[in-house]
Amino acid sequence: MEDHPPPSPSADPSPEPPKATVPAAVVPTGPELHINRELSWLAFDQRVLDEAYDPNVPLLERLKFITIAADNLDEFFMVRVAGLMEQVASGVKEPSADGMSPAEQLAAVAKRTRPMIQEMAAAFCDDLLPRLELEGVRLVKPAQLTATEREYLHGHFRDEVLPILTPLAIDPGHPFPHVRNRSLNVVAMLSGSPRQEASRAFAVIQVPSVLPRLVRIPGRQVEGVTFVLLEDIIADSVGELFPGFRCLGAWSFRVIRNFDLSIDEEDAEDLIESVSEEVRRRDRGNAVSLTVDTDAAPAAVDLLRESLELDGQFVIPVRGPLAIRDLRTMADPLADRADLRDEPFAPQVSAPLRHQADLFAVIAREDVLLHHPYDAFDPVVAFIEQAATDPRVLAIKQTLYRTSGDSPIVSALMRAADNGKQVAALVEIKARFDEENNIQWARALETAGVHVVYGLLGLKTHCKAALVVRREEGRLRRYVHLGTGNYNPTTARLYTDLSFFSARPELGEDATALFNLLTSCTAPVEWRKLTVAPLGLFERTLGLIEREAANARGGQPARIIAKMNSLVDPDVIRALYRGSQAGVQIDLLVRGICCLRPGIPGVSENIRVRSTVDRFLEHSRVFFFEAGGAHEVYASSADWMPRNFQRRVEVMFPIEDPALKRRVVDEILAVSLADDVKASLLRPDGTYERAPTQVPAAPCRSQERFMRIARDTARRIEVRERRERPFIVRPVRNRPTKTDGD
Repeated sequence: MEDHPPPSPSADPSPEPPKATVPAAVVPTGPELHINRELSWLAFDQRVLDEAYDPNVPLLERLKFITIAADNLDEFFMVRVAGLMEQVASGVKEPSADGMSPAEQLAAVAKRTRPMIQEMAAAFCDDLLPRLELEGVRLVKPAQLTATEREYLHGHFRDEVLPILTPLAIDPGHPFPHVRNRSLNVVAMLSGSPRQEASRAFAVIQVPSVLPRLVRIPGRQVEGVTFVLLEDIIADSVGELFPGFRCLGAWSFRVIRNFDLSIDEEDAEDLIESVSEEVRRRDRGNAVSLTVDTDAAPAAVDLLRESLELDGQFVIPVRGPLAIRDLRTMADPLADRADLRDEPFAPQVSAPLRHQADLFAVIAREDVLLHHPYDAFDPVVAFIEQAATDPRVLAIKQTLYRTSGDSPIVSALMRAADNGKQVAALVEIKARFDEENNIQWARALETAGVHVVYGLLGLKTHCKAALVVRREEGRLRRYVHLGTGNYNPTTARLYTDLSFFSARPELGEDATALFNLLTSCTAPVEWRKLTVAPLGLFERTLGLIEREAANARGGQPARIIAKMNSLVDPDVIRALYRGSQAGVQIDLLVRGICCLRPGIPGVSENIRVRSTVDRFLEHSRVFFFEAGGAHEVYASSADWMPRNFQRRVEVMFPIEDPALKRRVVDEILAVSLADDVKASLLRPDGTYERAPTQVPAAPCRSQERFMRIARDTARRIEVRERRERPFIVRPVRNRPTKTDGD
């Protein structure tokens, strides 16, 4: 691979002859210019799944990708499909931007997800399991075991499993039981008489989540490790649960339910209690989909479908294990096999922060930009930890959207409050799927003396901001951290994000205003540097795009590079179309959902969209605008989606230091645009194709390139430090030697 990134998109443009002014084009607004959001999301999950199919990806990484894709699909059903079902049930017929009604979207989603789930199961059974077996890890059915092993399995069932099970018969006196969201279950078909096949009865047994799902069979050390699934053990021994009945069959099934929260904040007297109650209640949401063992008897499948009141299009027979997301632990016996994983990578400490005990001194001297996970997240944690113990720090304010289970940042905030500092934490208790965790943190912070607030009515606080107020030389100085990702040290090693530190007074004033907005609902008359949603980010984004279009129409160089997770907003998409028609060159790095159609003649032929899926989750939001040669660079917590513009508190902040701007544009964006190994290009029809290799002799895998840049930078600094280190000559003492006369 080549050692340097491709030519910089920010290089000063060479002089060009004046161009004739191009009149603004009329952009068609028909639905044919928009890709359906739900289908675009499924296309993203397919790209994740494609990594599990790729033989060039190490085996255990392929296992990781298939479990991630399965988990993503679960969340898609719990939120997006559930929402469409609610719209259909409510009689909503209003079409989405692409012209599809909720019912049409449901049908399209069903048509796409059924084969996707079945293909996922086939890939797991027919490709990954045989490869794992070659490495000494087997997953077998009870019938494949020897007599001795089956005897052990029956003993394990009687001693460790049976006492925990609660078999639930289904008859007029025992209605169909509640089946928890994403739980594994077994449905058994029974007969009370060996001569009366028609006298069938049914029962449901929930597979206990308190027990390991993978049961290891002892012995066979030479052959490796053999696992049997807990649900298969239960199905194999289900007759012991129903003495007097004959088991006609037992099959696994799994239900996905509507798991989204529904909270009326205006009527909630205590928001945290309302969220807690809704979290407890949502496990009883309506069923959205059912996956069931492909061998299940039709009568058993009909019973499940009717009892769960499910449309048949979301009843999906699956060959092989259900809930693939739970089978990551199959890799545990191979934990020491480095050859089956990606090359290990240790995040590097950024150059300005190496060997610096006082972070505040560094930030006071210069702005600092970190590119995670290539640059270590440790300085972000240290920023709060140092503030907690620094006697000159008077106040700390921070937003918390998602954080790790044993968060050192939360612990530092508690310690700061204990040290008598003014500490305020905005904890977003409505962060989807993290509600319970955030409620626990909020209560712990309050107990420690931290002033905890929950944001603005009707809005989620999604921005990532921290403010430290410090007394220095008789005056107050504000230090700011802004980021594109969460304050989570765990995901910071898995997600690509930007962190930005600054002591610029304008940013400090805006950060103070931001926290005043969150705690007292008071917005400033104007923002100095920050752009905040829902108070102008949408309008600012449209304005930046339109300025490039106006420059292009006026004959000036015009370019936009935008990196984000999702592009959905119809108005922004239309603005990008207008920019393309005006001649603006637009490159979009969109990891997930993209509803814009690139490459349409006369509309979007100047727009290119690429998506990169690799070992780290692309998560940063970064925006470059040519700005008539001024080259403006912004980072943000927000994607270009209606929810981010209108229903969340988000922040976009400028990166103005010339060296940091060059790093963002010449390194981060340029290398991302050059990826021809893990990037896919969006076609006008909404499908994706792998990016063609640009230089066959030196393919560019962007994340690998970033790791190399981080390592090489650290190595160069170490060499320089060794050269600059003073050379000390130590005196050498001559030892006396023995003589013959001694």
